[in-house]
Amino acid sequence: MGLRDEHSIEQERIRSVCRAWMVDERIAAYAWHRPEVMELDAARSRVAGELLAQTLGPELGKLRVVDVGCGSGGFLRQLVDWGADPCRLAGTEYQEQRLVLARMRSAPGIRWHLGDLDFAAPDSVDLVVANTVFSSILGADARAALARDMWRSVAPGGWCMLFDFRYNNPRNPNVRRVTRGELRRMWPASESRYRTLLLAPPIARRLAGAPRILSGLLVTFAPPLRSHFIYMARKPG
Repeated sequence: MGLRDEHSIEQERIRSVCRAWMVDERIAAYAWHRPEVMELDAARSRVAGELLAQTLGPELGKLRVVDVGCGSGGFLRQLVDWGADPCRLAGTEYQEQRLVLARMRSAPGIRWHLGDLDFAAPDSVDLVVANTVFSSILGADARAALARDMWRSVAPGGWCMLFDFRYNNPRNPNVRRVTRGELRRMWPASESRYRTLLLAPPIARRLAGAPRILSGLLVTFAPPLRSHFIYMARKPG
């Protein structure tokens, strides 16, 4: 089987899983108003913001960004809130219905692309982001192909940024963790950042009714319980 065939099969598998997930009752566990979900979103925004300020600076107005697997556009809206220019932002997605939501909810000027990253010219962006995308790709070759496309699109001195899982989910065979060794192999970075965050969701849900200080202490003083990471890799300039 050729790489293109494997890529097509992986695309369709991801689409199928996403379609099933959207109608599955499990989606209720990630409803925006749940206290643990709001805590997770806040923690992710805080760490991502800190890393962006450290690597690309606090002024985001001239930043050219592509969000791979952008979903309904939440991260790009966050960047706009932080000062990014919508006309310099783009999002890609395999699920057309998510792009419909993204267009409806987001600032005019953001470009939306149904499909792969092939629309981005080489060395054309300052930041390529992938939020819980690689863990949804099970095949090693397909992961490597996406990593190459991201690296190709980033200008020298620019960054790739991933938010994803540190651990496998035994209840979900459709995702696979991303290891630090794999990250190093995918991008020959001149500089990198790696931060772990977020109390593992099953634990966070169990503690939803407990005082917030308890989950805060666990995530601060028990690093192995942190289920996610944010990784940034800089392309040599």
